[in-house]
Amino acid sequence: MKRNWPGAFQIAAVYVGTVVGAGFATGREIVEFFSRYGLIGFFGILISGYLLISMGAKLMRAAARANVDTYQGFNEFLFGRRASKAINILMLLMLLGVTSVMMSGAGAVFEEQLGASRNFGVLLTIALSIIVMVFGTKALFAVNTFIVPAMILFSLMLMSLSVTMPGFTEAFLQVGDLSGSWKGAISPFLYIAFNLGLSQAVLVPIAFEVKDDWTIKWGGILGGSALTLILISSHLTLVMLPNLDTYDIPMAEVMRNVAGGLHWVFIAVVYAEIFTSVIGNIYGLERQIRKYVPLHTITITTGIFAVSYAASLVHYGTLLSLLYPLFGYVSLLFLILLWVKPLPGMK
Repeated sequence: MKRNWPGAFQIAAVYVGTVVGAGFATGREIVEFFSRYGLIGFFGILISGYLLISMGAKLMRAAARANVDTYQGFNEFLFGRRASKAINILMLLMLLGVTSVMMSGAGAVFEEQLGASRNFGVLLTIALSIIVMVFGTKALFAVNTFIVPAMILFSLMLMSLSVTMPGFTEAFLQVGDLSGSWKGAISPFLYIAFNLGLSQAVLVPIAFEVKDDWTIKWGGILGGSALTLILISSHLTLVMLPNLDTYDIPMAEVMRNVAGGLHWVFIAVVYAEIFTSVIGNIYGLERQIRKYVPLHTITITTGIFAVSYAASLVHYGTLLSLLYPLFGYVSLLFLILLWVKPLPGMK
């Protein structure tokens, strides 16, 4: 069997880039699902790491073997033809909710880190999105080839600085509020269900195109391993931030404290990650909505911006804390079915 390592690394890069969205880049998503629970959250990350590797690889292998090229087709494979119609509409609503969270995150960057108006940050992001959509997105998406490695590099750098700081061991071993420990126990499953449920929109077409089972399997393993490394390094960094629940962009606060000279560079990378994620989501939403509602692209896109803007007026941390765990519960059935469904035979 020919081993296509370059192909596996390409799939891994797509996997990482798909999961590393605005919540991940700011650190707020990691705080919400893991770091707020202290040591329990660290064990949750280890569970998530196993699931990112095993279920991410299985999702792509199953899609390739079932010969489906869209997430609609993959949901039909998992849920059956009738149920998948409702699931696909639900995913559409979830994607709209995530876009709203990202838009709010853009506003939070301006408010918390730049001292500007949150509303200005959101409106500027919408204006820039319109400009990019008019003139084309190829160059913008190519920026991801820089952003994702930069995020990984910053994450590892911050971790190396944090673990040598006084009080790290005590902060790492702190358990947190035991009254919420049951939430910490279920968080890994909510996190994986939410991320894989939405990532299939990108991962399924990639798997269909590649087809080779070995390449897809190792792409999932490598990508899941890289994501686990980022999760662990980010958690080891965030536990050193006092009152980490109070920040919208906690990773930026850590950067300001331990490597202030790179703070503005990091802010630019975080905003770029949010912006590219917003553009990608809007394009995906517009294409899917048009299948259900035969309206012009401009009309649909305007509607998406209007809904996202209205929702983004809610505080970023509050919006993420409400919607992401909710979407995790909604996606749990997806994760369970993906777990128990046997891989189709090779064709």
